[in-house]
Amino acid sequence: MKIAIASDHGGTRLKDELINVIKDLGFSYEDFGCNCEGSVDYPDYALPVAEKVAAGEFDRGILVCGTGIGMSIAANKVKGIRCALVHDVFSAKATRQHNDTNMISMGERVIGPGLAGEIVRTWLGETFEGGRHANRIDKITSYEDTHR
Repeated sequence: MKIAIASDHGGTRLKDELINVIKDLGFSYEDFGCNCEGSVDYPDYALPVAEKVAAGEFDRGILVCGTGIGMSIAANKVKGIRCALVHDVFSAKATRQHNDTNMISMGERVIGPGLAGEIVRTWLGETFEGGRHANRIDKITSYEDTHR
């Protein structure tokens, strides 16, 4: 599995911790930044990752900012992206199984590295259940195809 990961200035420390988790799991990754503490604009990091995931260049994407909110909003503007804001293990599991998410977003100011690592391990380990959930995802995709 190939993972794209990025953060803004509010998420660099947690992003670095999550890179270690990805490495421990044996997955390849690319860090799209930011690697600074000065203020940057989160769309400048979220959108390139989302575009790469949507294009199939990466299997999944992980975003981190102060709350995770801005990054998830930006990523979800890219056609084909289903990015969930997650701050607990149950939601990480459910969003893969039921929503077939290809990206997640988290907030460094919301959760610590231990929990964030558990979330990433869970999310990367789950698969989409399909079935009744596939119909719902198809409805979202159909809407996206006709309204963008």
